Amino acid sequence: MSLAVDERAALADTFDRTGPDAPTLCEGWDTRDLLAHVLVRERQPWNAGGIVVPALAPLTERGMAGYGDTPWSEMVAELRDGPPAWSPYRIGKVDELANGAEYFVHHEDARRGTEGWEPRPADPVRDGQLWALVTKMSRLLLRRSPVGVVARRPDGTSHVLRAGPGVVTLVGEPGELVLHLFGRAAARVEIEGSPADVEAYRAVARGI
Repeated sequence: MSLAVDERAALADTFDRTGPDAPTLCEGWDTRDLLAHVLVRERQPWNAGGIVVPALAPLTERGMAGYGDTPWSEMVAELRDGPPAWSPYRIGKVDELANGAEYFVHHEDARRGTEGWEPRPADPVRDGQLWALVTKMSRLLLRRSPVGVVARRPDGTSHVLRAGPGVVTLVGEPGELVLHLFGRAAARVEIEGSPADVEAYRAVARGI
């Protein structure tokens, strides 16, 4: 199982159901905006720099705007087809490393944009891959945290994500923890610790 491949396909299925005008967890974006972002990132690297470099944001916005008149079905088909032949994302290992978290998080951005959402049912293989993401990406995603952070699954499995003065414990299923670490508020995660440590933790941004 490849998390990137499976979540790309699942996201395409979700876009088929939602259409282009549904709200998402990404502030100010509907599903057309979210899909345009994904396609620019995967198919227009010359316009994708603004995703990580704010000064280049106009390039990315221009690339996304280029999908404004593209039929929705064509956009979804491009996503479902995967990266173009010349893209390094066509290499399975590269795709998995670069896109596993990307597609899981954006799939939930689309799923949870409206009220009444529920987490997907547990999947041992998927959840194992998501737990690996929690443990491997925490240094980057929690780099601003002024306190130590521990992650704990409901089954009691735990991992130290960040050392520091004081400590908070994040309790949740692996997918919920991934969403929380990427800064999504719509994640079912409990934060345990002293009031001062929890307040300090909540005061800083998480994510890339």
